[in-house]
Amino acid sequence: MARSVRLVPPLPAPALLACALVLTACGGGVHGTPGGSGVRDPYFPKAGNGGYDVAHYGLRLAYDPEAHHLTGTATLTARATQDLSAFNLDLLGMEVEQVTVGQEIARWNRAGQELTVRPHDDIDRDETFSVTVRYSGAPETVTDPDGSREGWLRTTDGVLALGEPTGSMAWFPGNHHPSDKAAYDLAVTVPKGLRAVSNGQLRGETTARGRTTFVWHSGEPMASYLATLAIGRFEISRSRAGELPVYTAVDPAEAAASRPVLRRIPEVLRWAERRFGPYPFSSTGAIVDRAPDVGYALETQSRPVFPGAPDMTLLVHELAHQWYGDSVTPESWRDMWLNEGFATYAEWLWEEDHGGDSARETFDALYSGAYFDTEEAGEEIWEFPPADPPSAARISDPPVYWRGAMVLQKVREAVGDARFFGILRGWAATYRHGNADTADFTAYVEKRAPGEDLAGVWDAWLYGEGKPERP
Repeated sequence: MARSVRLVPPLPAPALLACALVLTACGGGVHGTPGGSGVRDPYFPKAGNGGYDVAHYGLRLAYDPEAHHLTGTATLTARATQDLSAFNLDLLGMEVEQVTVGQEIARWNRAGQELTVRPHDDIDRDETFSVTVRYSGAPETVTDPDGSREGWLRTTDGVLALGEPTGSMAWFPGNHHPSDKAAYDLAVTVPKGLRAVSNGQLRGETTARGRTTFVWHSGEPMASYLATLAIGRFEISRSRAGELPVYTAVDPAEAAASRPVLRRIPEVLRWAERRFGPYPFSSTGAIVDRAPDVGYALETQSRPVFPGAPDMTLLVHELAHQWYGDSVTPESWRDMWLNEGFATYAEWLWEEDHGGDSARETFDALYSGAYFDTEEAGEEIWEFPPADPPSAARISDPPVYWRGAMVLQKVREAVGDARFFGILRGWAATYRHGNADTADFTAYVEKRAPGEDLAGVWDAWLYGEGKPERP
């Protein structure tokens, strides 16, 4: 989906042939094969790469907002899943200066978002290896197929980096598909007076020669689209939700409007733990920036991002994603309803548990068309089944959210409340810090509800075209 940018001049055909011959001969006898240049995601086939799994990202970044210039060194620690003669990383734009594998300088070439690395020696299957990429340049803003913007988004006083679905490749090289999750350590240097806020826990903050370096650590596995970086002027608040550290960073212009909602983070987490099970990460909080052009909030892991002051419904939605989407992450972008349907249903449960409409009443209003202000909006949720969006441009359309939540309500009615809430907690526990797809979910529900006939729910509500008949 991303535009390809080539920052090195094309080589003439003889030079390309010579490079190919050198690469083939490098390292003695070749016993491996190149890793795939994508994982064949149904909507973003070039996203991610085959042949290895990343365990850890170590990112050292320095950004100058005035010059709009990023300098980076990314070190990935990975395990080969096959014998590798070469492998790919996703990186959009930027200028690559050097690549090393282990201690050896590696050959590399660029083609669009693909950075192909040829190590000095082949890598054996199950071997753990490291690759370090030095790069710099002006990171890009990415326009998604649905017209939304992600990647490196400049703000009035800095930048906001957002990655769903593929924007993270605009600011660091990696295996940018949700099926490959890893731990992260991020050190970011910015001009003194600005702050750099990311996921996880702040491990260090030092100032020297007019620049400040912030060090962030995320120990639990994280998909790259959930990594974030906000650079700018922020009001910082530190508190606790029980034993859990809460770190919020708020643009001063949004502070007054945000304060009443953000102070309820501990309350929302206590409620969510009762409904969904133990919170899956070692820290929590929020980033509230002044970014009206972004137009969406994002469930960036452990610290959701809001482009302005959130309301309670939005806070509940993004915190529920910490269980459903961040800890239990979709296997592919086709499974987005497992993120958005669950987080939308969490909104319904919050209302039900706090004196508002029951989830059943919300379902009924959606089915009748009374939920939305216009008939057109009410019809949009029936345009396609939530488990099968028709294109990359529609993976975040209303059926994925609203009809996805309706699937969960139909499951609840089919199995009863006691079993249903056990399923919500068990699903989050069984796939904690892992990946799952829709087939995993339907199989899990059927296992937890033996004897219940759920085929009608799956056929009509999850996979069926159009508005299902109401029994």
